[in-house]
Amino acid sequence: MSILDNLAVQSYCFREFKDNADVASKVREIGLNKIEVCAVHADFENVNNWKEDIKIYDDAGISIVSIGVQTFVGNADQESYFECAAAAGAKHISAHFQVGTFNQAISQVKSWSDKYGIRVGIHCHGGYMFGGQPDVLELLIGLGTPQIGLCMDTAWAMQIGPKNGNPIEWAQKYAGQLYGIHFKDFVFERNGQWKDTVVGEGNLDLKGLLAELEAHRFSGVSILEYEADPENPVPALKECVEKMRSLA
Repeated sequence: MSILDNLAVQSYCFREFKDNADVASKVREIGLNKIEVCAVHADFENVNNWKEDIKIYDDAGISIVSIGVQTFVGNADQESYFECAAAAGAKHISAHFQVGTFNQAISQVKSWSDKYGIRVGIHCHGGYMFGGQPDVLELLIGLGTPQIGLCMDTAWAMQIGPKNGNPIEWAQKYAGQLYGIHFKDFVFERNGQWKDTVVGEGNLDLKGLLAELEAHRFSGVSILEYEADPENPVPALKECVEKMRSLA
């Protein structure tokens, strides 16, 4: 079975559409039936309201495989994130940590991970953000393993630069600790500014990455993300799905 057989989409792609029923319909329209839900479309501090959102996706035949990206800061109330993920049947949370609170937050998250049976993947967000650069990721994952691993955003990995941010090399390096992937692609201007593009049509070696993941028997969550065209994301997301499936 290809890892793309379980491909999901990040709800942030549909951030201009606040109604979860609309989002569920658009997930179907792009040819998928799985989703990672972000806080644009849910209040993960209110489990009862979240259960109503879960029903909307269930009724549409959409499985929630992950939530996030959630920022853990060492606040005990954030256990609700795990309660929400568990209520949806999700086994993964995409996460951020912050420089001033990561020690306490990681300790809490490890405990909650064991309690709920949910793994946490640190979402890399480029070289400009804590938890985005490789040496910080190694520190955080080292403190959090095995409950906490990496959620590799392929575009933000590349933003670091080809020497330190090669997604294929990351797939090798973090094999066994790679709990999720955000399949996203960037093209870059001469000044380093990034721009979303259809996955596999920018700087991402999609075919090579998929082969590397298959070689390491990657079993984490696979999540498509395309942040451009927020008012009309469906056409490009359809292209992304078709491009990825053509290489599966």
